[in-house]
Amino acid sequence: MATSRQETFSGTKEVSENLAIDAARLEAYLARHIAGFSGPLTIRQFKGGQSNPTYLLETPSRKYVLRRKPPGKLLPSAHAVDREYRVMKALGPTPVPVPQALHLCEDESIAGTMFYVMSFAEGRIFWEPLMPASSGEERAAVYDSMNAAIAALHTVDPAAVGLADFGKPGNYFERQIGRWSKQYKASETDPLPEMDRLIDWLPGALPDEARTEETCIVHGDYRIDNVVFAKDSAEALAILDWELSTLGHPLADFTYHLMLWRLPAEGAFPGMAGADLTALGIPTEAEYAEAYCARTKRPMIRNMDYFMAYNAFRIAAILQGIAGRVRDGTATSDAAKQTVKGIPGLAKLAWEFARAAGAK
Repeated sequence: MATSRQETFSGTKEVSENLAIDAARLEAYLARHIAGFSGPLTIRQFKGGQSNPTYLLETPSRKYVLRRKPPGKLLPSAHAVDREYRVMKALGPTPVPVPQALHLCEDESIAGTMFYVMSFAEGRIFWEPLMPASSGEERAAVYDSMNAAIAALHTVDPAAVGLADFGKPGNYFERQIGRWSKQYKASETDPLPEMDRLIDWLPGALPDEARTEETCIVHGDYRIDNVVFAKDSAEALAILDWELSTLGHPLADFTYHLMLWRLPAEGAFPGMAGADLTALGIPTEAEYAEAYCARTKRPMIRNMDYFMAYNAFRIAAILQGIAGRVRDGTATSDAAKQTVKGIPGLAKLAWEFARAAGAK
C-alpha cells in the first residue's frame, strides 16, 4: 500500500547528518538573542520542506521553528531566508495569519548558514488537498478560511507595512517568466521540448489583465499544505514558506493557487482534477474564484487557460531547481528525488493549457 502524503510529510525526524546543527552553540546563541529562551534544547527536522531545511526546536517551556539556507552551491537569489523573515515580521500586525518572526541570524558560524527563528504554530497541516479524513463541512470551512487568508494578503498595502521596496513595481509576469526561464535552464537535466516552447510563447501571449500595474504582496507558493490550521477548527493560524514572496500581481499569486483545481490527484503537486468536489464539500474552481473576487472587490478572472499555462510552467521550473539540487547533492528532503519525476508531466500539462489558450 502506497504511503499517503499525510504520512510522508507530517511531523519530524532525526536531523539528517549533512544538515546537523551544533545544539549547544545554537542554544547559547538563542539564549542571548530571544527573550525568554532557555534550554536545554533538542532539535529535530521537519519531514516537509524541500527547499530550506526546517527544524523544530524544543525547550522545557516553548517550541520554536528554525529555517535555514541549505549548505552547498545555491542558485542566485534562491533560499532567501532573510526575505522570509522580513515579510513575516512586517505582516505580524496585519490580519494575515503568519508565525511570529523572532530572530534573524546572518552569522554563518552559528548554524553553518543564515537562519531565522519563528514561533511554532500548534495546529494541523493538510498535505492532501482532498482532505480524505475530513467531513464535507470541515472541507468547506477550511477552503473558505484559506480563501479569506490569501484575500487578506492581497489587500495589505505594502508601503503601510514597510514593504514598498520588497520587489520591483510593474511587469511582474514578464519578469517572472524571464526569471523562471533562466532558473530552469540553470538547473536543466534532461531536455523537455514543451518547456522550450513555453519559454518562447509565454512572453508574447500575455493577456491584458496581466499587463495592469496592480501590485500587492504575493506569497509565491500558496497551497493548502503551506497553511497551518487550528487543531479544533478551520481557522488559518499561520501561512508558511514565504521564500518566493515579493511584490507582484495578485492574479499571478491567486491563479497559481487555483492550479490545485486543475492538477491531477497523483503527482509532485497533487491536485483535485476529476474529483466530485460538490460531493466532498469543496468549492468548484469557479466558486472559489468568485469568493476571492468578492473579497478583493475585483472583476471575475478571464483568460484562465493562459494563467494555468504560466503557472504549470512555473511549477515545472521550480521542480527543476530541486532536480538540480538532487544532481548537485544539496536537496534537503528524502522525497526530492520522487518529486522531480513529475517535471515532464507538468511541462506537457502546461503546453496543453497553452494550446487551449491559442498557442500553435
